[in-house]
Amino acid sequence: MHASWGIGLTSLLLAVASANPVSKRQGGFKPNFSRHPDFPLDIVDKLEDETWPKIEAFMAKRKVKRADGSACTLENAAVRREWNDLSVDERKEYIDAVLCLQKLPSKAEGVPGALSRFDDFVATHMTQVNMLHSPTNLFGSHRYYIWAYEKALRDECGYTGYQPYMNYQRLVDNPRESAMFNGNATSMGGDGSYDEYRGVPMGFPAPYNVIPPAEGGGCVTEGPFKDMVVSLGPVGKIVSNLPANPQRNGLGSNPRCLRRDINQASAMGATANHTYSLITEYPDITAFYNRYLGQPYLRGDEFPWGLHSAGHYIIGGDPGGDFYASPGDPAFYFHHGMLDRVWWLWQMQEPETRLQDIPMAAFMGGRGDTPLEDTIVDLQWTAPARTLGSLQNTLGGADGDFCYIYL
Repeated sequence: MHASWGIGLTSLLLAVASANPVSKRQGGFKPNFSRHPDFPLDIVDKLEDETWPKIEAFMAKRKVKRADGSACTLENAAVRREWNDLSVDERKEYIDAVLCLQKLPSKAEGVPGALSRFDDFVATHMTQVNMLHSPTNLFGSHRYYIWAYEKALRDECGYTGYQPYMNYQRLVDNPRESAMFNGNATSMGGDGSYDEYRGVPMGFPAPYNVIPPAEGGGCVTEGPFKDMVVSLGPVGKIVSNLPANPQRNGLGSNPRCLRRDINQASAMGATANHTYSLITEYPDITAFYNRYLGQPYLRGDEFPWGLHSAGHYIIGGDPGGDFYASPGDPAFYFHHGMLDRVWWLWQMQEPETRLQDIPMAAFMGGRGDTPLEDTIVDLQWTAPARTLGSLQNTLGGADGDFCYIYL
């Protein structure tokens, strides 16, 4: 895999991006960026290309105002792209912004282990873990959470791009040598050194009751985050030899290295065929939610982890493998960016109806007398409180603050 795919092509892409991020083409809108030439379109990429006419038709009926009063349109929507599709310079700018966030002072309240603004997001995930992961809130609240992180990178660290995502299919052949995890200066850091552990327990019958360990598990020693200090947690650790946090809730200061186990077996549960099936074969939102989590167990699937777990444990280690503190690995945001892309594609198959769909809504109702769509998502020191219903649409949600699409 090429680290850079040509100065001329990179310059051309940057020029086009700054001039016109989206263009109208016959058959619908499509972001005017090229994908990396080393990667042929997978079946999910092709489905996205086929979905643009539906998105265009839906947006033609809507007039969406952003927070500043301007219109949110396909032409001016931010475009979130896959890591490999960014130029080397764009990757470097993103990495620099993350490193910047790790140096800014914390704003978290009552979290002595939060050493930086980066840690603030980890602290939010830990203290709001039940709200963020309830069946009704999982999709919308994480969409808001990733957007808030992107906003911090842009507003507080001068990043000019948008949050990239990881296409699991591009990692599956050799994730340790991928552009994301090969350990070079424009990767998100390398694998961890070898440190034996038992793998990741899963709630499935044997032999699928564990994602087997790979060749890492120890400290990351290569790439931009080799000297990163992890402070919060652990709470739900999967690797051994970790010092206990001085607070039972994991919010005390517990400095240690970033650990990873870049895991191909986990990636095999998140291949394009799994993603395509999830989007196209589960039109009911609750069935989509259950399959996203790998439930019920699919007999005959050799890698039945479900897209959510499979994507998470590509990283593994500490804190990436810790259910509570997992945003402490900078690669977390790429995983949940991909999951947001998957939900967005599912919504855009039938946007007129699916933008109102919330998992379990028919069974769970509201909280007290509060309609479910008005349930509050509170990210504390990382973003203002918003209603769950306002977080459904990437093109005008969050009171107009959302205005983005994926390529």
